[in-house]
Parts: sequence; C-alpha cells; structure tokens
Amino acid sequence: MTNTKISGDALSQLFGDARTYNGWLERDVDDSLLKDVYSQMKWAPTSANCSPARLIFVKGDAAKQKLKPALDDGNVDKTMGAPVVAIIANDMEFYEKLPELFPHADAKSWFVGNDDLIKETAMRNGTLQGAYLIMAARALGLDCGPMSGFDKQKVKEAFFPDENWEANFLCNLGYGDPESLFDRAPRLDFDEACEIL
Repeated sequence: MTNTKISGDALSQLFGDARTYNGWLERDVDDSLLKDVYSQMKWAPTSANCSPARLIFVKGDAAKQKLKPALDDGNVDKTMGAPVVAIIANDMEFYEKLPELFPHADAKSWFVGNDDLIKETAMRNGTLQGAYLIMAARALGLDCGPMSGFDKQKVKEAFFPDENWEANFLCNLGYGDPESLFDRAPRLDFDEACEIL
C-alpha cells in the first residue's frame, strides 16, 4: 500500500474544524458505531504493541448516575447530556497480554516487578490510545469532548473496583450542539513550538 495525502476536507474533520463540544444534540450513538471506533483505533501504534488502554462506554441512565458523583461540578451538565461518555483507563497489568500482543520477544519480562516502567509505559501509551480514540471517533462522524475534572478513585470504585486499572481521562461522544461551542482558542505557531535541526 502506498500512502497518499488525505483530502483537505478529511483533515478539517479530524483537526481544523474539529472542536471540543460542551453540549450535545439529542441523537443516539449506536453500539455498532462504538465498536467501529475501537476497530479503527486499535491498529494505531503503542510501544511493543502494549495496548494498555481499557475503555468503558457509559451510555445508559443508570451508568451515568454511577459516574455523576465523580465529576467536578463544571463537567456535570455536559457529561450527563452526552449520548456516550468514554472512560479511558490504563491497565496496570497490560504486560500480561504481551506474550500474545508482542510474540517477537519476552517483553513481559521487561515489566514484571518494574513499577516505574509499568506506570510510565501505561500512561504514555494509554494516553496515545485515548488520542487515537478521538481521531477514530471524528473520522467516523462523531464529535468529542475530552476532559479531566473528575475523581479518579471514585471512577475506579464505581466501574472497575476489581481490576488493576487507573482512570486516565474521560471523553464525551456524540453529535455536538454548535450552540455549546466557545470561541476558537488560539494555538502556538510553528516557530513557538517547534524546531527543525
């Protein structure tokens, strides 16, 4: 396969025109679309294919009520109004899957007993996978509202108390209400953020 530049419209959908939404249209997100989002994001790279991200898609009213006490006050309305809230968590025992995911070497042995490396690897790669989720969701026509502003321990207790997972961030998903957007904030220019050496 030869890679070619994607269209300007596609780039705009992923980046230029994409926004972080604070309000949502009353339009359902089908479970099959969430499965499609994962089916795309899972192919993006992580170190040693470690794939530490674990996702919980919170859709139903009962599940949202479990999530609500963990949210900072400023995030309650926009999150309760979102059709779906993705909890992006990091599996701190991701290395147990490495014999399957990275059979080229004994990668599991790199991590067993090395807590600092486990934490660093899980955070870096789980966050990458969360970004891939945003790109896949946008590519498939969804709008996103990624955020911090929640109690990680409360999320763990409510949704995965028996797993060795740590909540990383939340991402509201659905079809954004344009009326909920803030004015577009500026970004740093190339010369402010980058060097070519």
